[in-house]
Amino acid sequence: MMGHAPEPLSTSAPAGTTAVPGLIPDLVPRIPWPRWVFIITALAAGALIISCLLCVACCCHRRHQRPRKQPKDKEAVGLQSARSSTTAHLVQPDVDILESSSEGARKWGRLLLSLEYDFGSQEIRVGLRQATDLKAEGTADPYARVSVSPQAGHRHETKVHRGTLCPMFEETCCFPVPQAELSRTTLQVRLLDFKRFSEHEALGELHLPLDTVDPQHVLERWYQLGPPGTAEPKQIGELCFSLRYVPGSGRLTVVVLEARGLSTGLAETYVKVQLILNQRKWRRKKTSTKKGTTTPYFNEAFTFLVPFSQLQSVDLVLAIWAHRLQFRAEPVGKVWLGPRASGQPLQHWADMLAHARRPIAQWHHLQPPREVDRALGLHPQRRLPRPRS
Repeated sequence: MMGHAPEPLSTSAPAGTTAVPGLIPDLVPRIPWPRWVFIITALAAGALIISCLLCVACCCHRRHQRPRKQPKDKEAVGLQSARSSTTAHLVQPDVDILESSSEGARKWGRLLLSLEYDFGSQEIRVGLRQATDLKAEGTADPYARVSVSPQAGHRHETKVHRGTLCPMFEETCCFPVPQAELSRTTLQVRLLDFKRFSEHEALGELHLPLDTVDPQHVLERWYQLGPPGTAEPKQIGELCFSLRYVPGSGRLTVVVLEARGLSTGLAETYVKVQLILNQRKWRRKKTSTKKGTTTPYFNEAFTFLVPFSQLQSVDLVLAIWAHRLQFRAEPVGKVWLGPRASGQPLQHWADMLAHARRPIAQWHHLQPPREVDRALGLHPQRRLPRPRS
């Protein structure tokens, strides 16, 4: 009709339909929360979503990124570049500096000695008491070798002490030194680690000039050991042999194995094995002759009948004899074993008795023949009769 006004549109949606555009604005007024809560929640959710996205992006970037190599020509930083005295102690020193400082401050142990000079017999009496704080890898088998400098070849070896770095020697040795040469004499003590089949390792040395001590009084004090020398005086040579003793049958078996380090110019060499009973020559045998070599190999066995009751009165001497070019045979060096011996020979003899019925082999340094003969002090009587086998 022309006279009627138009009816207003209804704001309500018909039944069965959903007004999507007006859903959130209609729900917000109905929730009894203030408007600022919605704003803070929206900001927090947005910040959380952005943080998660950034973390995922960083992880993916690091996974695909390759590590960069340091440039080879990068300048090394050491103590020399840090000139400031206030920051030098904060920088770790170089390894070379640490090694040199530790080597310089290394201690080689101490040795307790007693010295006494007898003006009547004109000899120096040296008492080796003990050593402490020896340096070795783990434990060692130390022994001491004592000599005086002007005299060549005359020396004393102590007993070997097993598995210790603080050996108790308690041994005394004497060296003839004229009073006029006392001020020019130097006492030398060398500590070594015993090795049965290889070169003995030096543990420390002591060089004591006798003009620095008072010979009129018995002196006993501790001395600091120094580093071992580069090399010992040239040796005559070495001899390897084994010993075996059977107490029941009284059989002493000596197997001469080989020698080494002999001087050149020896045309023929052989070994004499001699038994001495009560300081008198008793029995003797010898090996075959080896020609033109400084390392002769023998591997020959000799058996002697020595009753157990006489074992403490027997000395065993092995001597290397040689024919030099156009000269007669003469002894090159000797090794003396037995209850009256000392050092390594005495230790070898004791090991033979401690391990009865088992062969005990060992290398020995040869000693000058005159020195061994003087130490044996043989009587010039006729030989004793051989026991019946």
